[in-house]
Amino acid sequence: MTTSVFTVASAAVATPQVRSPSPLRSLLAGLVLAVALLGLVAAAGPTAHADAVDSSNFLGALSSRGITFASGQSAIVAGREVCDELDQGRQASDVANDVMAQTNLDGYHAGFFVGVSIAAFCPRHSQ
Repeated sequence: MTTSVFTVASAAVATPQVRSPSPLRSLLAGLVLAVALLGLVAAAGPTAHADAVDSSNFLGALSSRGITFASGQSAIVAGREVCDELDQGRQASDVANDVMAQTNLDGYHAGFFVGVSIAAFCPRHSQ
């Protein structure tokens, strides 16, 4: 039995704690916004040092929405876990629901986290 990184990364905090009346809509809005935001950044930059740039953009995007982790490294590990879950065939919305259940992030912020993770670390899963 494997342990999810999201359990370890439960120190994630989003400043707004109000749950939306429609978690699915918030989740989808977060995913769309995050993919669009980092899609622009990814299209503009070369891939020579993409990993460092992607990690920096990822952390900056999380910070811009008030999503914090105990450390930048734990956020990156959790973001890469999103990709691992998607590589195993899970749907982004299911992964976002796991993030929401295992942290104190609301639907919007969990969806944003998944979307930013996809854009930064596994754009092959973007739609």
